[in-house]
Amino acid sequence: MAKPTPTLTPEAHDRAAARVLRVEGEALLTLAGALPADFAGAVAALLEVRGRAVLSGIGKSGHVARKIAATLASTGTPSLFVHPAEASHGDLGMVTPDDICILLSNSGETTELRDLIGHCARFGIPLIGFSRDPASTLMRAADYRLTIPDLPEACAIGMAPTTSTTLMMGLGDALAVALMEARRFEAEQFRTYHPGGKLGAQLTLVRQVMHHAVPLVPLDAPMQEVVRAMTAGGFGITGVVDAGGRLAGVVTDGDLRRNIVGLLDRVAGDIASRQPKTVAPQTLAAEALAIVNTSKISALFVCEDGRPVGIVHLHDLLRIGVM
Repeated sequence: MAKPTPTLTPEAHDRAAARVLRVEGEALLTLAGALPADFAGAVAALLEVRGRAVLSGIGKSGHVARKIAATLASTGTPSLFVHPAEASHGDLGMVTPDDICILLSNSGETTELRDLIGHCARFGIPLIGFSRDPASTLMRAADYRLTIPDLPEACAIGMAPTTSTTLMMGLGDALAVALMEARRFEAEQFRTYHPGGKLGAQLTLVRQVMHHAVPLVPLDAPMQEVVRAMTAGGFGITGVVDAGGRLAGVVTDGDLRRNIVGLLDRVAGDIASRQPKTVAPQTLAAEALAIVNTSKISALFVCEDGRPVGIVHLHDLLRIGVM
């Protein structure tokens, strides 16, 4: 049989894309409006588990399971993916009574999952099932049944996993976020599990990149001392502190140039810019960069209780990949 000639018009592609996104978006809204009754119980079970969340599935459901496992692991729930075929050939030993299993199958009748289902029953391992069929083998065995709506797939032939996988992915994300909120999972914890890439750079704290040798002079320091401190620091800026060690202002190389006339007859406090921009050690690097860019400055003093404990330069932030 001859292959049909493909429709190659941009308009046809756009119509197909819009249809798929509309169908899948409406399916997610349907799920959001009628969450599975066992959802809260599944979250509670995951919070109580002493071991790991073990996810499994075959085909497209397996790919979704891998992604859910990765999301859970990076947001505070120790997780791993076990391939169901490998589970039947020894990897069942990776699933312990301290764990909880999350099995994904659109039909709920995936034969490759039967050994995992039996293993959970044999050792009393809690089982969370994802499926569109509440009467399926998987869902009958599950302790927590996360049923997805039985809606048409988004493709023209109604067979390629599209809507169903989007619903499973969304439900997995919902589990992960509910767990994050229950644990009060913070950005700094997320960076612990995700130190790489732009995300890791943006979640770096100022205290992790700041310099501890801070150029400082007292308010009454003569200008020769100010210049020496600025030169030794190498940041083009010197902090000016009061008698209590609190940051009272800053002197930049620009301040020196603007006050060149009679400069050596003055002291630091005479030309210091008061109320300088500062950050705390726990400030995110991305926030520090935003302050630097908005204020059109090149360095920030890092202060605790008003006292300088470090300095961070624009180049420090760019070097770690904050953009």
